[in-house]
Amino acid sequence: MDCKVQRARAAFRSGRSRPLQFRLQQLEALRRMVQERERDILEAIGADLCKSEFNAYSQEVISILGEIDHVLEKLPKWVTPKPAEKNLLTMLDEAYIHSEPLGVVLIIGAWNYPFVLTIQPLIGAIAAGNAVIIKPSEVSENTAKIVSKLLPQYLDQDLYVVINGGVKETTELLRQRFDHILYTGNTAVGKIVMEAAAKHLTPVTLELGGKSPCYVDKDCDLDIACRRITWGKYMNCGQTCIAPDYILCEPSLQSQIVQKIKETVKEFYGENVKESPDYERIINLHHFKRIINLLEGQKIAYGGETDEATCYIAPTILTDVDPEAKVMQEEIFGPILPIVPVKNADEAIKFINDHEKPLAFYIFSRNNKLIKRMIDETSSGGVTGNDVIMHFTLSSLPFGGVGWILLKNDPVQPPTCRF
Repeated sequence: MDCKVQRARAAFRSGRSRPLQFRLQQLEALRRMVQERERDILEAIGADLCKSEFNAYSQEVISILGEIDHVLEKLPKWVTPKPAEKNLLTMLDEAYIHSEPLGVVLIIGAWNYPFVLTIQPLIGAIAAGNAVIIKPSEVSENTAKIVSKLLPQYLDQDLYVVINGGVKETTELLRQRFDHILYTGNTAVGKIVMEAAAKHLTPVTLELGGKSPCYVDKDCDLDIACRRITWGKYMNCGQTCIAPDYILCEPSLQSQIVQKIKETVKEFYGENVKESPDYERIINLHHFKRIINLLEGQKIAYGGETDEATCYIAPTILTDVDPEAKVMQEEIFGPILPIVPVKNADEAIKFINDHEKPLAFYIFSRNNKLIKRMIDETSSGGVTGNDVIMHFTLSSLPFGGVGWILLKNDPVQPPTCRF
């Protein structure tokens, strides 16, 4: 492990990753890899998550190609030194901001979107001129294997090194010294990563999960709200970090929401959801059992069917959920949607503020003043009004969390907002 990291460090110190032309060439090679080996990549993602080719392409591959194109267009401008404002004492001097690569970067990928959440940070690291150690998630083993097979065929083998393995290998990697660590995953492992990084004072980028609330106001287009919530919640079988985790609404709306989501599920996935090619599976038995345990003692208004042999959990809605219930104590990361009744928007705001700051917050209302008020009186990584997840699709907006969820974006920047 040490020799692989040192090999990457020696390659970085040689200086060959710094020239703009080299960075552009490596990014173009990465794009060529995705285009030429698209079928292999889609098959690997499909094998890990029971994902159709269309879903794998639209959720992972297309965003990678778009990101590479964006960086190739903007990188020459980004690397150009930027003049700095001068004062009376430096009026005749040259003052500018020069960006430089950090060095050797460690990327620890996630299993829920195993390709995009590993390759996307790699794009940024290459663009910045760094050497990179890539550790794909061992949970999505098929994607990890294809990444380790393909990257050395297209990229500089000394500068960009893939290391596969489980907890043992990751633990050993974290003993090494890096110049930056990027980790996407759960909070428990995030703490381990941060503790290991602290020993070397290594800066970290942690993109962790959380319980993202969705407030449904009585004054909203309920048909549109339920359709969009259904899409965002059950995409990838609920295994999305910014999926709506639970709904807050007035008690009178519960039955209407259940009925409309039920109708939308049938439209999206057909009469037999289990047979739909567009509905994924839980990644493994461990997570299957974890999610099933969250249903204990809950009132299931819709769904609830499971099949342990295939890690299938049907789209499920829970009603009249007690805020102290087990399902409300951790990020669900599965196709279970609790509805927590609240009296009004004031109580919803208080509920959100009494818990850890969410990664995302969704508000459905025709009242723009209410939406702006809820943004002003709560804190979250990102907000989307009258839709879900869409703020993530804009590269012009920062993405990240606040506090417990930690950050991908600059901590002094305001939360992402989209209407």
